[in-house]
Amino acid sequence: MPIDAAVILGFIQGITEFIPVSSTGHLILGREAISLSGGEALAFDSVLQMATALAILAYFWGDLTAFVRGKKQTVANTNFSLSTRLIGIIALATVPAVIAGLWLEPLMDTIFRSTEVVAFGLIVGALLMVVAERIPQNTKAKLTYKNGFFVGLYQCLALVPGMSRSGSTISGGMLAGLDRQTATSFSFLLGLPILLGAGGKKLLDLIASGSLETLGIPLLLGSITAFVSGLAAMYILMRFVRSHSLDWFAGYRILLAVVVLILL
Repeated sequence: MPIDAAVILGFIQGITEFIPVSSTGHLILGREAISLSGGEALAFDSVLQMATALAILAYFWGDLTAFVRGKKQTVANTNFSLSTRLIGIIALATVPAVIAGLWLEPLMDTIFRSTEVVAFGLIVGALLMVVAERIPQNTKAKLTYKNGFFVGLYQCLALVPGMSRSGSTISGGMLAGLDRQTATSFSFLLGLPILLGAGGKKLLDLIASGSLETLGIPLLLGSITAFVSGLAAMYILMRFVRSHSLDWFAGYRILLAVVVLILL
């Protein structure tokens, strides 16, 4: 893979993993736009997702170190803090996506890589956001095992390109009664085990197949780009959701879906 193409894909992954517009969908469209093909597309993209998982660790580093030192502080101006209870909620909420991912894995590198599926996912995800924004926000709503698991079910939707993991989980959190900022922070943290797990598995697959030797430098530079742009996207989105609705992203998604159906 050319280095410039790898950097472009890394930038697309980093920005769109956390901005609720679908990173997988944009990566598929990005490959189409630059006429890039390859049998290791899913593995390459998954490793880029692992790089954005490291951006999550960097974003919450202060909260993580405070947790290790035994200090209790709220996360990103929300009403929950890092704790063993939160880790338990994240673990429980991750289970549905793990099961669904293993079940649907054979489809993820074939049927799910089509531009038509991406367009469909973009539209459905946009409608989900519009509905979620019409639910009254409750800034006092607590994060529990029940609503955490509910959000985890929505994370399964991210297996369909175009749906967006962050978009689905933020919307799911709002539908569960959380305010937009709390739902966004929980969405970031919930993505950590899935992105690390899927990316780590695909990285091992690349090593086992010997493909890492040819993808090494492009994959490294793409991952660095994904990490930096992903970290920037998290800061931008957290500031944005304080005073803006998801309707902006919903409008963009529908517009992009129309363009995809017309041009691709």
